[in-house]
Amino acid sequence: MSEEILINVTPQETRIAMMENGVVQELQIERSSSLGLVGNIYRGVVCRVLPGMQSAFIEMGLQRAAFLHAGDIFECGQSETQIPIQAVLHEGQSLMVQVIKEPIGTKGARLTTQISIAGRFLVYLPQQEHIGVSQRIEDEAERELLRARLIGLLPENRVGGYIIRTMSETATDEELLADIDYLTKTWVHIRAKNTTVPERSLIFQDLNLPMRVLRDVLCDETEMVRIDSSETYQKLLDFANLYAITALDKLVHYQGERPLFDLYNIEQEIEKSMSRKVDLNSGGYLIFDQTEALTTVDVNTGSFVSGKNLSDTIFKTNLEAAQSIARQLRLRNLGGIIIIDFIDMDEDTQREAVLDELQKAVARDRARTGVNGFTPLGLVEMTRKRTRESLAHVLCETCPTCKGRGEQKTAQTVCYEILRELLREARQFNARELRVLAGQKVIEMLLDEESQSLANLSDFIGKPISLQVEAHYSQESFDIILM
Repeated sequence: MSEEILINVTPQETRIAMMENGVVQELQIERSSSLGLVGNIYRGVVCRVLPGMQSAFIEMGLQRAAFLHAGDIFECGQSETQIPIQAVLHEGQSLMVQVIKEPIGTKGARLTTQISIAGRFLVYLPQQEHIGVSQRIEDEAERELLRARLIGLLPENRVGGYIIRTMSETATDEELLADIDYLTKTWVHIRAKNTTVPERSLIFQDLNLPMRVLRDVLCDETEMVRIDSSETYQKLLDFANLYAITALDKLVHYQGERPLFDLYNIEQEIEKSMSRKVDLNSGGYLIFDQTEALTTVDVNTGSFVSGKNLSDTIFKTNLEAAQSIARQLRLRNLGGIIIIDFIDMDEDTQREAVLDELQKAVARDRARTGVNGFTPLGLVEMTRKRTRESLAHVLCETCPTCKGRGEQKTAQTVCYEILRELLREARQFNARELRVLAGQKVIEMLLDEESQSLANLSDFIGKPISLQVEAHYSQESFDIILM
């Protein structure tokens, strides 16, 4: 399997695409006006403690106060019976916190006091003693081997614990020791800065997006990292020289005439990811609907009629849909609760095969996912960890016309609203004339199909009614002017 990473840099934003066999699988976008917060460490101040919710709000100098749950407080989670949050925090208290989830929608960032610092091969946990291994390394013998190897490299008087990352499997002892040294020095710097910076200040900022990708995503399967910015390319070379020597040979400065994302048709994929409908190669299609609480995916056969019979057609469509859904979840960065409505299948073996296909497809996802199987209603429930805004929320905003409904009132509906409003205004005010300002389509309907209704109303209220087209009005907008 061929893997590539493409990095497109402009002064306004950085966009990164992860490719597999020439097909984009994941997109990340970071804008200079709103840099990512996950991993950043702040000296925050408790502004409110909520015992009923066992949580607190922390001010860190950001636009909104951030949220801290009792389960994410180091002191609360260390005993068998959780300590009440009001026994640990009080208003005005200063504390060191780390962002674990970006602000999403109207919600502030999610915080923890259990600090973790990520390196290329290890994650340092300065407040814990535990030595853990990434869940992606499934072989138990290999897990124990890696744990024993790291313990052998650590000094006897070590402070803190570690999580062994997947990339440690191929790391040399020298690389692991360099990672330990870097993480230890970083923690010493963070602790020192925490005593000198004022409250509501940034103590430690995580790496920028291209460097995070080099640290967290680059692996043995990655064949090439193409960067279209000479400045970013040089910075990544310097970073790789210090922390990721194996990445040096994979970094390539793209200098072609054609824009990098155009060359790989990624701009087209970004446009498609904004659409509700996703076409399958077979002729079937998916419908994605994203709400505040969950995302729903509906699978349809569309024009696909191949197969021995209807059951076979449905089964093949569902298998293809399972693969496409997993890719779209990564591409759109959809998280939280996800409900999938596969086409109904009668045979249990087919349902199990589709579920297995979905589980295999989401297993490649770097975000933590869980597939709960079919419900009694035939729906598949799954979850995907959400740490940042979805692609649609980054690139789009709520439609000012429909206010997020995805639909607008018909011209006829607006006409009837206008007629009711005219009657209301005529009864309340003694105007000489009433003038209606509305969009082109609404005015045309009032002059044509609803002209008799308008004439009857004018006779009833005893006042003339005039009409005026306002080209910049949306179909739902109108005004009544008293003359």
